[in-house]
Amino acid sequence: MTSGATSQTTQLDGEVEGATVEDVLDARAPEAGDPVVAVPGAEEDAEDERSHRSTPRSAAFRRFIAEGWGPRPAEDLGAAPSAPFAARRREVLSSLFPHEVLVVPAGTLVRRSNDTDYRFRPHSAFAHLTGLGTDREADAVLVLHPRPGAEGHEAVLYVRPQAGRETEEFFADARYGELWVGVRPTLREFEAQTGITCHDVAALADEVAASMAEGTTTGLRLVPDADPAVTGTVLPLRPTPPEAADDEFVTALSELRLVKDEHEVAQLREAVAASVRGFEEVVRVLPRAVGHPRGERVVEAAFDGHARVEGNAVGYETISAAGNHACTLHWIRNDGAIAPGQLLLLDAGVEVDSLYTADVTRTLPVDGTFTDAQRRVYQAVLDASEAAFAVARPGVRFREVHEAAMRVVADRLSAWGMLPVDAASSLEPGGQFHRRWMPHGTSHHLGLDVHDCAQARREMYLDAELREGMVFTIEPGIYIKAEDELAPEELRGIGVRIEDDVLVTADGVENLTAALARTPDAVEAWMASLR
Repeated sequence: MTSGATSQTTQLDGEVEGATVEDVLDARAPEAGDPVVAVPGAEEDAEDERSHRSTPRSAAFRRFIAEGWGPRPAEDLGAAPSAPFAARRREVLSSLFPHEVLVVPAGTLVRRSNDTDYRFRPHSAFAHLTGLGTDREADAVLVLHPRPGAEGHEAVLYVRPQAGRETEEFFADARYGELWVGVRPTLREFEAQTGITCHDVAALADEVAASMAEGTTTGLRLVPDADPAVTGTVLPLRPTPPEAADDEFVTALSELRLVKDEHEVAQLREAVAASVRGFEEVVRVLPRAVGHPRGERVVEAAFDGHARVEGNAVGYETISAAGNHACTLHWIRNDGAIAPGQLLLLDAGVEVDSLYTADVTRTLPVDGTFTDAQRRVYQAVLDASEAAFAVARPGVRFREVHEAAMRVVADRLSAWGMLPVDAASSLEPGGQFHRRWMPHGTSHHLGLDVHDCAQARREMYLDAELREGMVFTIEPGIYIKAEDELAPEELRGIGVRIEDDVLVTADGVENLTAALARTPDAVEAWMASLR
């Protein structure tokens, strides 16, 4: 079980029926894993020898802190817009694994250092199947229970109940207590918002065991790495299965997201629009970033602050790479200076509250104008991008988008004298010399994860045909390190990537990020308009 789960029977509002404050305080015994050690009956303040927190524990204080409170805020009993879409996703999943118990944990809080946790983000499969976003809900578990003697599943969401003000959790638990982290929604609120039956997470083990005991239940599958405590609870409840069972389940959850529904596309549009505004903020702060010893972090802070204000956060660590740093593909240290005459490669995306994220890259001339050498590399990357756009449409295999971009990259590198063979020979499987300067793929799926659907089978991803509703990136690049002696001297230290987010339509693709300038002239004009 998850740590600190209460064992008493609760109503939907988390209060113990018919119990007085004194009854609850006297009956509440410490449980294994409780983050706070109770000291029933102590008449004076006491401190845990392993903690430097001073928490009053006298019976008088415990009675006092439970009294004198007005009503909590009104419950939010409105249905979330995502609820009907999540219900349809659960129906599809149910049809794939009939008569099996399916367990999808949200995950638990992750320690950052000592007693400080990272801000919680639920597992993407949990978010997809429940519609819950932002930081909801640590320790929760979605279970699809097979209906006894019938087809389909009943979904149950197991959640930590709201603790009563008479409990020690309320005032003394720094990880879950209301005085420390705010009011937790009631089970009734979760039910109303998600459309899913909600039970106390303390009932998880017993109810899964009951489902496994049904004569028509044939197995249990779970996401094993999402929450170790949940894995430890449910694995002993099933017969020893082949290890592939959970792998197949994780793969199915990933492939379930390959084609986006109407709600998902709308959320991705919001994420893209917020990201476009974030790029505008970066252009505005560039003059302040130039000359600052950590100019890259001035840029990072501007975008990340914007993402936090307009959305949930950034969808991944922002890449703010100036000059030669742009040739390091995942440069997230962002501790370099930004100088006039350099290029700034900014790879950043806003994750909105539903947890869908954009993924956008633009390469910007720091002082607003490309040099001839920079423009030459930029135009080559833009031409590779346009070649990928030209072939992307339903029925084309995913890998063909990459191949179209690579033909342009190889051609330009050959023209610059950088390849040991001609472009055609480099494109052969036994060559691939051009990949020295473009080592990553041109595209990846996009959604709840920046690299969405990553556990999908190869035949459903790289080798699959594009289908209407897929969302992915087109992001060719050329990266020529300053120390690269195979490149013309005037091109060394130039790294360029152009990344757009695209939606497959009935007869082609829509560039969701078209509002951001792409051509060299348009980039220069756009930057000038913001300064």
